[in-house]
Amino acid sequence: MGAKVIQFDQGWSSLQKAITKLKNILEGAPGAAHFSPNEYMAVYSTIYDMCTQHTPNYSPQLYDKYRESLEEYTVAAVLPVIAEKHGEFMLRELVVRWGNHKVLVWWLSHFFSYLDRWYVRTKSLPKLKEAGLVVFRDKVYEKVKSNVVGCVIDIIGKERGGEPIDRGLLKNVVDVFVGVGMGCYEADFEEGMVEDSGEYYSRKAASWILEDTCPEYMVKAEERLRRERERACQYLHSSSEQKLVERVQHELLVVHARQLFDKEDSGCRALIRGDKVEELSRMFRLYHKVPKGLEPVGDVFREHVTDEGKALVQQVEDALSSQQGSKGAVAEVGLTLVRNILELHDKYMAYVNGCFMNHSVFHKALKVAFEVFCNKSVAGSSSAELLAVFCDSLLKKGTSEKLSDETIEETLEKVAVLFAYYSDKDLFAEFCRKKLAHRLLFDRSANQDHETSFLSKLKHQCGGQFTSKMQTMVTDMALAKDMRTNFEQYVGTNPSIKPGIDLSVTVLRTGSWPSYKSSALNLPEEMVKLSFSEISTQLNLTNEDLVRVLSSLSCAKYKILIKEPNTKTVMADDTFVFNSKFTDRKRKIRIPLPPLLDEKKKVTEDVEKERKYAIDAALVRIMKSRKILGHQKLVMECVEMVQHVFKPDIKAIKKRIEDLISRDYLERDQEDSNTFKYVA
Repeated sequence: MGAKVIQFDQGWSSLQKAITKLKNILEGAPGAAHFSPNEYMAVYSTIYDMCTQHTPNYSPQLYDKYRESLEEYTVAAVLPVIAEKHGEFMLRELVVRWGNHKVLVWWLSHFFSYLDRWYVRTKSLPKLKEAGLVVFRDKVYEKVKSNVVGCVIDIIGKERGGEPIDRGLLKNVVDVFVGVGMGCYEADFEEGMVEDSGEYYSRKAASWILEDTCPEYMVKAEERLRRERERACQYLHSSSEQKLVERVQHELLVVHARQLFDKEDSGCRALIRGDKVEELSRMFRLYHKVPKGLEPVGDVFREHVTDEGKALVQQVEDALSSQQGSKGAVAEVGLTLVRNILELHDKYMAYVNGCFMNHSVFHKALKVAFEVFCNKSVAGSSSAELLAVFCDSLLKKGTSEKLSDETIEETLEKVAVLFAYYSDKDLFAEFCRKKLAHRLLFDRSANQDHETSFLSKLKHQCGGQFTSKMQTMVTDMALAKDMRTNFEQYVGTNPSIKPGIDLSVTVLRTGSWPSYKSSALNLPEEMVKLSFSEISTQLNLTNEDLVRVLSSLSCAKYKILIKEPNTKTVMADDTFVFNSKFTDRKRKIRIPLPPLLDEKKKVTEDVEKERKYAIDAALVRIMKSRKILGHQKLVMECVEMVQHVFKPDIKAIKKRIEDLISRDYLERDQEDSNTFKYVA
């Protein structure tokens, strides 16, 4: 005997009773009891049988009835109740009805769940829960959304004005928007809320920018942004925070940025000038989240640092003008200038690392600023020479300023950092090599560890090739010291060997030490009263070298020779005689030679010659790799290759290209004279 067939009217009648009971439960009708397990199974079984019987199969009719039941209930019982209320009462009713609707859909979707298992899947229809939510959206949400959105935005406005609100209620209303669909939340609520927020803060910013100082404005802006982030976390969807904050930032920070930064007595420049660290930190916190928001601040920072650096250079030039630019004055003010620049760098690097959180915009601004004034010449002395002289004053004995080892090491570290801003690194290296040679050969180096440490810092900054010659010089002196010690031990253990003089020989390697012109010196048998010309003839020295020697012996601290007339400069008509009365308490005295007058010129010439070789090598290396290259591209790549050591002159590069062509390293393209080919 076959299973009993359920007719649609019969089956739907029993199902309708269950649905009515469920609605009564939601409406809080008196005596409405929850479903027992048996009642639930009876409803489910009826739907199951109506969907599984072959003839007739009522799956399509039941799916339609499911949707119609929800529509009838929402239109008759839900929408009117919400629509008749206003303000927060409307919102509360919406939240309650949305909760009830989800319960109703949950129960009905379980009753009709067999439809989802087969009929919905095969027919590609919306699942029961999805269809239930669509009913609420179409029959309720679409009818009340404009009133609801307006009410929520008004409440948010009240909160911004300082009135207390029910944040929990707004959170629940937002959940309704999200539950209906993120598309509805974004299009119907979020866009309007963000737009209204923008208009609100546009009005506020227009008022604040006229009334407040820059620090006062930033305090208000920071506080309002904090509140908006808090608001987004409390009752908006997580996706809204960025959109809301970006719009508020635009109105508060972007629209009036230039006006804010340029406030005469309280703007960005005034804050930097007044060392307002806290306010600058706040400015960074506000603007580092704004796309390109820090660039105007970085520009002002760069301009201010540049102006301060130029002022230091100008002070030195003014001081030299008042002292007629004597050599001693140049050296002294040069040391002061470098010391002041180091202090300036410490000051503003503290800003970069502190206020500006080590941000690349301010590192770049500081670099550009220091490159401007660090490469300025003073009274004919290049910045590279002044820095080398400063380093020499730190590393040599007998300086007037007594510094601890820790202070010297810290200063050398700062010099190495500052050195990165100098364009003529090769010129600095050559001056340093000259100074190092003088310290090593005349035992003027204060501390060998400092010498080694400084070379290590330069090597780290510019590479091993940059310091190779100077490191070789230090090594030579260490080897020479060991050689002298061994010689002294040998002499001490061999009594038969008596040199008769205190002999000290330093063996040096060629190629690393600065080269000096040599003279074939003739020693006279005795020193009687001689004129300048007679001494020159007997010693076979050039006038320049002889002036240096005679000055050190007759015009310096120790008067080994007596000069007539007794002046401080050596002239061609002077006469000299040995000072037989000269005595000193010390067993050994050091008589330094005055520096060569053309030493600076020679260093510059040597560096210029080395630069030609460096440019030639770079050009050949580039062309050997590229084979064919245009003129502009070749020049640019050459500049890029050598600029870590010095800033090449474009005209010099062009001359070197022509020279390489004449020497058959390169050739011009026959069809395009601005294109070069490498000649293998």
